[in-house]
Amino acid sequence: MSSNNDLVLHLTELRKRLIVVASVFIIALCAGLSIAPMLLRYIQSRPDAAGIDWNVFSLTDGLFIYMRCAFLVAVLLTLPVLLYQLWAFVRPGLTDAEAKGTLAYVPASFMLFLMGASFGYYVVFPMMVRFMQTMNASIGAIETYGIDRYFTFMFNVVFPLAVSFEMPVVVLFMTRLGLLTPARLKTTRKYAYVGLAIVGALISPPDFVSHLSVTIPLIALFEISAYLAGHYYKRMTPLSTNTQ
Repeated sequence: MSSNNDLVLHLTELRKRLIVVASVFIIALCAGLSIAPMLLRYIQSRPDAAGIDWNVFSLTDGLFIYMRCAFLVAVLLTLPVLLYQLWAFVRPGLTDAEAKGTLAYVPASFMLFLMGASFGYYVVFPMMVRFMQTMNASIGAIETYGIDRYFTFMFNVVFPLAVSFEMPVVVLFMTRLGLLTPARLKTTRKYAYVGLAIVGALISPPDFVSHLSVTIPLIALFEISAYLAGHYYKRMTPLSTNTQ
């Protein structure tokens, strides 16, 4: 009977936190709807968009881009609230030390996501646009860009980099769970380098300089992740030895 009561309490707690997240999302969506035109004008004024006309090939293209922009703003503003509510939901099952340590993941994860998105938008995306324009000019093609395809292309470049910048948080969290150790990271380093080089090649223009400008930051993120995991593992090992 007590187990059923505990389940009901957990579900009630989860429902309350989901309502908080949904409420914040609705408020953030309203804010996104108000600032979407200004944000779209800013994107159009960027140097990488200079000389590119946004054409619509359907009556609904402009509306869909407007709504998508507002939705992305809402997701971005809601993300830290969602991460905090997830932490608060599992907080009763953590010790004080674990709760204090895992709380730091919330702002760290959000800041790393912003850094990855900024790197993708301000560094990688302009390189991709310049490369594609050069390729189109080399074959004598007339450039006519649809606004929907433009934003889809931009999102496909920016979002993978934003997610990849979560690597330090993921590696540190897996180390905390005992799924990763410094020894395992050392043995997988060469495979990680190959994988990151492949990822860098997929999301960067196929020239050597652009490839390095994407791959090197990804490798640096892996090394930072390995260093933080090793530092935490050294602190964690004496604690586990003392408890025994």
